[in-house]
Amino acid sequence: MDIVGFLKSQFICHLLICYIFIVSGLIINFIQLFTLILWPINKQLFRKINCRLAYCISSQMVMLLEWWSGTDCTLYTDPQSYHKYGKENAIVILNHNFEIDFLCGWNFCERFGVLGSSKVLAKKELSYMPIIGWMWYFLEIVFCKRKWEEDRKTVVQKLLNLRDYPENFWFLIHCEGTRFTEQKHQISMKVAEAKGLPKLKYHLLPRTKGFAVTVQCLRNVVSAVYDSTLNFRNNENPTLLGVLNGKKYHADLYVRRIPLEDVPEDEQECSTWLHKLYQEKDAFQEEYYRTGTYPAVPTIPPRRPWTLLNWLFWALLLLYPLFQLLINMINSGSSLTLASFAFVIIIASVGVRWMIGVTEINKGSTYGNNDNKQKQK
Repeated sequence: MDIVGFLKSQFICHLLICYIFIVSGLIINFIQLFTLILWPINKQLFRKINCRLAYCISSQMVMLLEWWSGTDCTLYTDPQSYHKYGKENAIVILNHNFEIDFLCGWNFCERFGVLGSSKVLAKKELSYMPIIGWMWYFLEIVFCKRKWEEDRKTVVQKLLNLRDYPENFWFLIHCEGTRFTEQKHQISMKVAEAKGLPKLKYHLLPRTKGFAVTVQCLRNVVSAVYDSTLNFRNNENPTLLGVLNGKKYHADLYVRRIPLEDVPEDEQECSTWLHKLYQEKDAFQEEYYRTGTYPAVPTIPPRRPWTLLNWLFWALLLLYPLFQLLINMINSGSSLTLASFAFVIIIASVGVRWMIGVTEINKGSTYGNNDNKQKQK
């Protein structure tokens, strides 16, 4: 076994990664809290600062994917579109089949320099999650309760607030509303049959109202829709825990750039357009399963060093005092002190495992599972 493999196998490495992420994340959340005083004075400065602070958190997750696990991500896209990525605002439609699809979406953002300012349409429960959820609050992320009658007014207001955002941003959205499972797929296809919609083999029916409102609110601000379809080679089943364990995956991401003027303004026409898009996504998925590739030019966008440098900065800043504390506790010989330190480490490990559990498919949202919620929103 090589040295890197040996180190990755050590439990202490996992704890140190968790420690750096949790402590640095809470420090950054604390700094973000103080930036609130800037909002009434200089809103744009508040936004720019929080983009950089958010990057300090989210880039640590991307670092684990890019540098720690060494996961490769091949981008399939039109070469003419490639040169526009990162230079314009965009709505990014992602499929929702894997536990780390959000992380691959962040990796896509990072490769083109918009990770710190990226936005999502996320469930309200995530806003209460320490570190990432709190970070999103200061990024003006759009949270929803998944009850459209209650959500519409809030979602519209949050989206309109982004019209004067000072940084290029990508708005990431999972139109299916929840992660794909066979049970949810069966329910979704019953809805498709009842509504006379074409059935999908590899996706759930898209929930069109949120997408239509996003397009309406961000029109003339966003330049394009990036239709993105993610798959992993060799039937890999990637997990966030696997990434933390240093397991390498091989991702293929197909991205089509669709000018926003090609998306209808009328809500009903936009809904029809989105359903057609998902039929096309289903065809791309079928093609990938058959051939192992997409109908576009493959390229691997170069890794930027900033995710690794950011992580090294926090590691150097936080590991030295940790080791000093540990040495002092060992020298003290106090069993109570050592027990307290062990307790803190266990709590940190459990906390990170809980956050990982949020991404796991078998612990995912029950949204769409209940028969009385079959009505698509």
